[in-house]
Amino acid sequence: MSDNDFHALMPLLLLAGASVLVMMLIVARLSHRIIQIASLILFIVSFSSLIYIRDSLPYHVDPLFVIDDFGAFMIGLIIFSGLVVNVLSYIYFEEKEEGPREYYVLLFLCTLGACVMAVSEHFISLFLGLEILTVGLYALIAYLRKRNHSIEAGIKYLILAAFSSAFLLFGMALIYLQTGSMGFSDMADALANVNTIPPLFLIGLGLMLVGIGFKLAVVPFHMWTADVYQGAPVPVTAFIATASKGGVVAVMLRFFVAIDGFRFEGLVFLLICIAIASMIVGNLLALRQTNIKRILAYSSIAHLGYLLVAFIPGSAMAPQAVSFYLLAYFATTLAAFGIVAVLSERESDAEELTRYKALFWKHPVLACILSSALLSLAGIPLTAGFTGKFYILATSLQSGFWLLAIVLVGSSVIGLHYYLRVITVMFSGINDHLPEPKEKHPLFFAISIVVLSILAVVIIWLGVYPDRIISFVQQFRLR
Repeated sequence: MSDNDFHALMPLLLLAGASVLVMMLIVARLSHRIIQIASLILFIVSFSSLIYIRDSLPYHVDPLFVIDDFGAFMIGLIIFSGLVVNVLSYIYFEEKEEGPREYYVLLFLCTLGACVMAVSEHFISLFLGLEILTVGLYALIAYLRKRNHSIEAGIKYLILAAFSSAFLLFGMALIYLQTGSMGFSDMADALANVNTIPPLFLIGLGLMLVGIGFKLAVVPFHMWTADVYQGAPVPVTAFIATASKGGVVAVMLRFFVAIDGFRFEGLVFLLICIAIASMIVGNLLALRQTNIKRILAYSSIAHLGYLLVAFIPGSAMAPQAVSFYLLAYFATTLAAFGIVAVLSERESDAEELTRYKALFWKHPVLACILSSALLSLAGIPLTAGFTGKFYILATSLQSGFWLLAIVLVGSSVIGLHYYLRVITVMFSGINDHLPEPKEKHPLFFAISIVVLSILAVVIIWLGVYPDRIISFVQQFRLR
């Protein structure tokens, strides 16, 4: 590798080095507080390195990686997600009996895996990133080993992730057999002069979609989602819902744009079916839930369906709409799970809706932050979610995908019901019936509230003044 290669890969190298450094801090038997603060600084340094490399973009580290504007944007989103999760983790894990120090090593490795996927243009780097991410998640999901739900969720994720990786690998092998290459650009050359997908390539692509569909938790590969979201520690759930899926969406978009898969009608029809099923099933399953982690789990299925609506047209607007929606979704989801993490106690998570009754009268700031996040997820005007959905609808309608647009609007109306139900619970009741709030670790509690407040401001800012971000993402070109 040349010096320029090391320069372009600086954010990934820093994340890898950070995991080693944190291991050394653990060996030195430093306290949880010092390790958490050191991890926070390392996340900030990794995020800041994106400024250092921006003048050299786009840059190819052949044959595995391409670091372009879109890749750098996705790396920034993923590292930011890891940073927020790191902040929320202190007060959550400090209350638990399990030692939380090793948790930060796994968090860095999972962030690294997601970032590797976001800049991959080769099957080897894609699978390498996916496995770094997935193996770390096995341990993170089951980290609270004294809770039965946590162990159950970890085992479920382990078994299903192993099956999905097998499907993904078999699909890659068939595509390699057909094209003789594992690089995206070489596959594009092999398909350049064909009007229909070769059968072997189509079967391989179908098997890959099974593996990717599991990672994204889209219908019909969504069965693990609610149980894993409920059983995993809350900060880990926030990471799964954001960074984990962001990396997979990025590499999936890069792959389909590279091979120009949107010109094959059969493939587009299959993606349309998955998108429609995800939007409808995700919202319908969330209607009867009384557990907020399960509500957000089913909500995430629907939102991945919305993302596919922007993805399917394959137009020049698709990367832009996907990027903006991911930014809005990351901010919103981190804010929602952040409130759940802050309100959780040593014995149990704040996951039942009854725990949120009259929250406004006890913690008005927390109630307002969670309300802004839920309104954004519902797509209410003046929030990031509304602008993101509007961008997706514009992308879909511009390419003539009216059915997808209609289903998106209809399913969003269904989703409005369960989001508003949570908000109603928070504002119902009177404060006289509630115990006094118990703030844990005042300094870290204050830092967490500041971070969540910033996320709420971002949600509103993206809904009111989205021009700058839209102008920024309009520079992204994947072709």
